[in-house]
Parts: sequence; C-alpha cells; structure tokens
Amino acid sequence: MELLDAHLVPAVDGVAFGLLLFVVAAGLSLAFGTAGVLNLSHGTLYAIGAYTGAELSDGTWGGLALGLAAGTAAACVAGAGLSAATAPLARRGHLAQALLTFGLALIGGDLLIQFFGADELPVRVPEMLDSSVTLLGHRYPAYRLCFIVMAVLLAGFGTWVLTRTRMGAAVRAAADDPQMLAATGHSPRAVHTGVLAAAGALAGAAGVLGAPIIGPGPGTSENVLMLSLVVVVLGGLRSLWATFAAAVAVGEVQTLGVSVAPELAPYLLFAAMAAVLVLRSRFAEPAGAGAGHGSEASSPDPVARLRGLLAGRLPGPKRPSVRLDRLRRRNGSPEWVNRLPGRAAWWQAAPLLVLLGVLISLPALLDAYSISLAGSALALGLLAVSVTVLTGYAGLPTLGQTAPFAVGAYATANLADAGWTVGPVQLVLSALAAAVFAAVVGPAVIRARGTTVLMITLAIGELTGAVVNQLKSVTGGADGLVGFPATQALWGGEGMLEESELYNYALVVAVVAVALTLLVLRSPAGKLLTGTRGAEARMRASGHPVGRYLLVAHVCAGALAGVGGSLMVTVQQYLSPADVGFEIAAFALLAVVIGGTTSVIGALLGAGLIVATRDWVAGSWPGHGPLLLGVLFVATVYVLPRGLAGLRGGGSGGGQSGPPSDTTGAPGAPGAPGTSGASGAPGSSGASGAPGIAGTSGTSGSDGQPPSAPAPPPAGKASP
Repeated sequence: MELLDAHLVPAVDGVAFGLLLFVVAAGLSLAFGTAGVLNLSHGTLYAIGAYTGAELSDGTWGGLALGLAAGTAAACVAGAGLSAATAPLARRGHLAQALLTFGLALIGGDLLIQFFGADELPVRVPEMLDSSVTLLGHRYPAYRLCFIVMAVLLAGFGTWVLTRTRMGAAVRAAADDPQMLAATGHSPRAVHTGVLAAAGALAGAAGVLGAPIIGPGPGTSENVLMLSLVVVVLGGLRSLWATFAAAVAVGEVQTLGVSVAPELAPYLLFAAMAAVLVLRSRFAEPAGAGAGHGSEASSPDPVARLRGLLAGRLPGPKRPSVRLDRLRRRNGSPEWVNRLPGRAAWWQAAPLLVLLGVLISLPALLDAYSISLAGSALALGLLAVSVTVLTGYAGLPTLGQTAPFAVGAYATANLADAGWTVGPVQLVLSALAAAVFAAVVGPAVIRARGTTVLMITLAIGELTGAVVNQLKSVTGGADGLVGFPATQALWGGEGMLEESELYNYALVVAVVAVALTLLVLRSPAGKLLTGTRGAEARMRASGHPVGRYLLVAHVCAGALAGVGGSLMVTVQQYLSPADVGFEIAAFALLAVVIGGTTSVIGALLGAGLIVATRDWVAGSWPGHGPLLLGVLFVATVYVLPRGLAGLRGGGSGGGQSGPPSDTTGAPGAPGAPGTSGASGAPGSSGASGAPGIAGTSGTSGSDGQPPSAPAPPPAGKASP
C-alpha cells in the first residue's frame, strides 16, 4: 500500500501524458499509415494549436472553447497545406517527404517564435478545472482527469468513424486500393487532403488541450514529435487501440519510470522502438526480394520537366570519346604516355581538382571566423560522405549516422584530455572506436529497408544522445567538454591554435579520407556494393553474401563518420550534445541530397552550403537561422531532386545522382501507384516496403540510381 501511495500520482500523470501523446500520435498514424506521408512537422502542428490556445486562454469556458476552435482550425489548414506541398513528391518516396517536412518544421518553428515570442506562454484554464480533487487519498489536478476522459472518448469516436462510417471506409480504401476508390466516384486526392487535414486537426486539438500539460515553448514540437514517433512504431498503424495502449505505456515510462528507475528511463523508449523495428524486419520477408532495394520511381513534377527542357535546349559541354582516346594512344605514342589518364578521366576529375584548388586558396581569401567555418564544413562533409556511402551506394537511408560521429568526437576529446594529442593517433583510434560501434549496431540495420531503416537509425541516434546526456563522466553531460589540450598535427609538434593551422590540418585529413573513399567505391568491392543496391535479388541468387557486403559498408561508413567527429573536435576545440544531435543528422542527409546521393564531392559541397547558411548568412539576419535552413531544405527537395550531380549530368534524369527510394509514394496520394503491388517506374519489378512501419509497399525502379548490373559483373561507377 505504501508503494501505491508513493507512485499513485506519477502513475496517473503517466496516463494523462500518454493519452495526450495518443491524440497526437493518432494524427501522425493517420497521415503515415493512410496518406503515406512521413510528416516530421507533426510536432509543429501541435505547437500551432498550443500557442493559439495559450494566447486565447483567459480562464473562462468561452476562452477555452475559442482557443480549441481556433487552434484546431489553424492546424487543420496547415495539414491541408501539407497535402498540397507533398503531392509533387508522391512518387519520390519517404526520404524526400522527411526532408521537406523537416524543413517546414524549421520554418514553422521560427515563425511561431517570431509571432508569439521565445518564452513559454502561460495557459489559463477555467476555474472549475483549475483545482484539485481527491483521488484515493491524494490530491490530483481536475484538469488532467478531465483530459483523460476526453481522450478515451476520442479513441472510441475515432474507432467508430474508421470502422463504421462511409467516411472511414473511404479512408481505408485510400490506403488499400486507391484505384478501386476512384472507380466508386471518390477522388483519392480529396481523401488524401482530408486525411492530412484531419491529422492536423487532431494535432492542433491536442496542442490546445495539452498546453496545460506540455506548455508551448522552445523544444516542445521536437519533444512531442519524437515521443509520437515512438508511439506509432510501438502501436503500429492498424489499430487505434494498439496506439492507445502504446501511448499509455510511453507516458508511464516518461513519468512513473523516471520516479522508479531514473537511470534507465531515458533509454527505455528508443530501445523499445529499435527492438520492435528490428524484430518486425527479422520476421518480414527479406528486403530486396525485388529487383533492388534502393531504386527510385520517376518523378514527373513540373520543376523536373522544366529543368530537363532547359538542359535539352542549352548547349552543354561535350564529353570526350573514350574510344577516340584509345585510338589516339595507339598512334605510336611512347608507353609512358599511354599510361597517363585519358581525357575522359580528366573530365571526371575536373570537379575534384577545381574544388581542391578553391579549398587550398581559402586561408588567403577569408578572415579567421570564416576559415573556422570552412573547417567545420569539412568535418560535417565527412559525415555527409559517410551518409552518401550508406544512402547512395548501400541503399540504406540513415538518420542516425551522428551516432558513430559522436563516438569519434568524444573519443578524440577524451584522448586529448588524457594527453594523447597527436592528430594521426586521435584519428586512427576514433575511427576504430566508431567502426566497432557500427559493427555492433550494424546487424540491427542492414536487414531492414526504406522507412524502417530511417526509424531504426533514428532510434540508434536518439539512444546515443541519451547516453551522451547521462554519461557525464565521459561526455560532460549537457555541458559538453571544453578545455582539453590542442591537437598536434604530427609527433613532436606544438598544439594547433590558429584557425589557418586547424583548417590546413582539416583539409589534409579530408582530402585523404575522401580519396580513400573514392578508391574503395571505384574498386570491385564498391561495384559489388552498388550491385547489392540495384539488383539485390540477383546478387543473392548468384551466391553473393549481400548481408556481409552491407555490414562491411556500414562499418566503413561508421569509421569515416568517426574521422569526421574527431576532426570537428579538433577544429572547434569544444564539444556539446547539440553537435551530435538529430538536427546534425538531418543536415548531413540534406547535404547528401543537395549534392546527389551518389556524389561524394556533392556531399562536401552540400555540407559547405549548409554551414554557410547556418553560421554565415544567418549572421546577417540574427535569430532566423532555422528559417533560412528550412527554406534550404524545401528548395533542395523541389529544385534539386537529383542534386547538383544531376545538374552536371544535364538534368536528364539518368545516371547516378538520384536518391534511393525507400518506399513508394503515398497510397491514395496523387500520382501514387494504384495498388500496393504496383511498380512505380518502367523497368521496375518487385516491391520492397517498410515492414511494420508504413503498412504500404514500395517500388523498385531504375530511374536515378547507380547502374545496376547482373551479379557478379561490375555495376556503375562512383560519382566524383
């Protein structure tokens, strides 16, 4: 009885908190499972309702009703706008949706802060609810008990609508068979818009009613989004009551778990999320049963057509003929001349040489602050290159590559603090530590595909973040690490303190790392990796150990990310959890998309553009860095569907710059395949969905991927 008395209030708090997450997660589940939209701006929809409700609250029933109506309506309109924004991406998979909605979340968060202020707003509820009642001998807030009742009623009402009404039948048909829905006279586009509007309304209503529980303020939207993703993964997408139970469990972990086992609570949620995803992918049919697991359906959006038209009419540089090169070499040229690279090789190497020349000249052109930013961009660039290896070549889109990045960073900081200040030693040991970490978590990642990979890697990244915040003796916790000795470039040298010295060191390390990466990607091993992405079924059928190839790629990418983390610490001379958080993972993925997912140099350019936007351009417009980055996210998704490498290729849509598709477009969304088994592009075969996540099947096409080849012949080249 004493145990019950001690934990009764936290337990009831957990129910209230969990039911708040249920209302939010129900909208996220509806958008994801029915409309097929991976909405990373769902937390912003909650924040819209919370800010609106708090602003209109005045302690009266009328103020509460007005706030509920206004907040729900505002989020509903935002959800409908999201439907229009994601419609052109229907055939481009969930990766493009994730980047777009994350950019919209950055823009929306900045606008909310500008309009309502950066401080947490007070929320005034009616006097009758702003009191406490007796619950088993304990005083408990009346408002939270009222909210519990409303959430239970909402769960029952939602289940009735989805299972017993014509509207619910149309929604379910939009997810299962959009062509049949269209044949009955219903517009899949209208249903798609209505579903996202309803999802936004649920998030907005949850924001208004939940504002007294999770008040509107900085960080609210991110916290709500992450917890809602956990609920959706644990509960699945097929039953509101399963989502209800998962939400209550998450709420109890967040409240009762903290009071009972505070040292374990930070890890439980994302550990459970990762475990559920891994188990579902293990029991599902092996991914890659189709033609390939990284292919992309074609995207007939207007911007792509315009780029293709302009590229076709504007004269472009003519590529030298490889056959002509060979013929010229046979005309009596000396042997040493014949061994020199041909014109085609020099053409491919031209971007590398130009970029290297620009990077070498930067210290003579920039001030100290800008040079330090360039060093940080090189560190982020190596992280982006590691994401390129996984996303563009292995077909494993990742949001958790900051985990090995963090391992390398904290390893370097602790090595320096222990007196190991020689740069090459730090780099080797940090890369080794990150590789070991990647080898440990790799088996949980390499079997899954598409959206499941994104969610598993996200969980791994968040678990690593929890460790960073909890393991204060190693990481410094939320305060980070600072004051460790400066790194020496070589044995016997002095610590590097000048920005130009640090930049030159970072440039040398980056050049060596990128050169080794390109050599591996152009080697037979790299071609085998490309083959597993483009023709996994044939590779497996011919006896290739695809899982081993992917694991080796995951370990090597982790080591490269560890080198990037080590370089970041050396350049910055400090380290905080924000340097290895989810936002950095999203930036790295954006850098890859900016450059083209199979372009190593494009990833470096993308990282430089992100750092310049975040730290240099935003300096002239203080306080609007998230807004500028959000615009960059949105513009990249629409204007550069194949990245900068696609522009270099003439924008024709072929070649190696297209991003890998993780899953198919939204079921029932405009332009999506009509049935769950339909192939998304000519020449595609098979399906490769996200097991246990989207509830929808993906497509495997040939557009925008590195050339796939029958196994074991070679498959494509690495883009420079």
